[in-house]
Amino acid sequence: MRSRFEGWCAVIEVKTLSAYEILDSRGQPTISVVLELTNGVVARSGVPSGASTGSQEAVELRDGDLMRYAGRGVLRAVEHINGEVAGHLCGRDFASLADLDEALLKLDGTANKERIGANAIIGVSMAAARAFAETEGRSLWRSLTPGGVEPRLPVPHFNIVNGGAHAPNSLDFQEFMIAPLGARNFAEAVRAGAEIYRVLRGELQSRSLGVGLGDEGGFAPEIGSPEAVLELLVDAIESAGYETGFDGVMIALDPAANGFYRDGMYHVDGEKLSSDQMVERYFEMIERFPIWSLEDGLAENDRDGWLHLTDRLSEYVQLVGDDLLVTNPTIIAEAIERKMGNAALIKPNQIGTVTETLEAMRICRDAGWSQMVSHRSGETIDSFIADLAVGAGCGQIKSGAPARGERVAKYNRLIEIEATNALPYGRAK
Repeated sequence: MRSRFEGWCAVIEVKTLSAYEILDSRGQPTISVVLELTNGVVARSGVPSGASTGSQEAVELRDGDLMRYAGRGVLRAVEHINGEVAGHLCGRDFASLADLDEALLKLDGTANKERIGANAIIGVSMAAARAFAETEGRSLWRSLTPGGVEPRLPVPHFNIVNGGAHAPNSLDFQEFMIAPLGARNFAEAVRAGAEIYRVLRGELQSRSLGVGLGDEGGFAPEIGSPEAVLELLVDAIESAGYETGFDGVMIALDPAANGFYRDGMYHVDGEKLSSDQMVERYFEMIERFPIWSLEDGLAENDRDGWLHLTDRLSEYVQLVGDDLLVTNPTIIAEAIERKMGNAALIKPNQIGTVTETLEAMRICRDAGWSQMVSHRSGETIDSFIADLAVGAGCGQIKSGAPARGERVAKYNRLIEIEATNALPYGRAK
């Protein structure tokens, strides 16, 4: 793990490490970490948490005490950081983030980080990444850039209609996103997203549809048909004065099919579809609407279906694995070998350390796979993933709607990076 990444040459010594319980954007507990070095550097992190999760994600440690936060408290994970993790790291020198992450993995000693908790480990890893960057006198994104990779501003994918596990409506598909692929720069992409979002609100109100928000800031109207939502999005894009297409604004879908896959069938808007029928429905959507990316189109356990999905649709759209791949380097390598999808969603808390996250992205890059860095439904104002997306040069990010502080924090950080650095914008080729 140590030899994979170049650029981390500073040696740091951990002086103190502490954590405490805070709230995420859904009002559920998560962790804040504070790491202090002997050189005076103080680095912090806020740990995200997902509602829609893959079965092979690293374990998020929760207390299970029903008298506190309905069992969702994270005091055990906090205690691990304040106790044995601090005891293991404090007073030690580390020559790289990979060294420190390796120490965390050895301390936990489990394959899925269930003992200490992936939410505890990723919080320490993110704070340590910041500590290394500050010690080196470099921006976080520069410190996270692997050798031979060109940093770039990513195309934002704004989740402007929420369903599935992210919203209290009957919409089975989880995320409907707009992606300003043709924007001149990141700031213009944000402007497009915000303007379309505003127009969509008006469109929903004019049709007497609700404009309440889901977990990720997108509207959550009571609509059952995914095609009806796609029609709304096209209307909003065009009404806002933008063109659809690769030179304008495209649509990305995250159905999160785990959520509507039961008894070997896909349950969508009152219909029961086989795996093959679900693939054909996607094909019809792609023919009718300007869709460029499809994430978790099938359930993670529908492996034969994923093979068919890839064979049928890979020449038309990006096929992103999230629940299927869970940012796990080993699982991603297996999917590449089997030709299941052609892109990976990247969520650091799914795997548990920043180093493993970068390794997952390297494997994708070497295989010619695309990557999209992603937030979670339960977020904090920590903008770590913005720097990760730039430094890793993947060219894609999703952080929810262009609204709500925890979502906008990532987009605003990217605007800041663009305003102070001459970097290319757009998808990695």
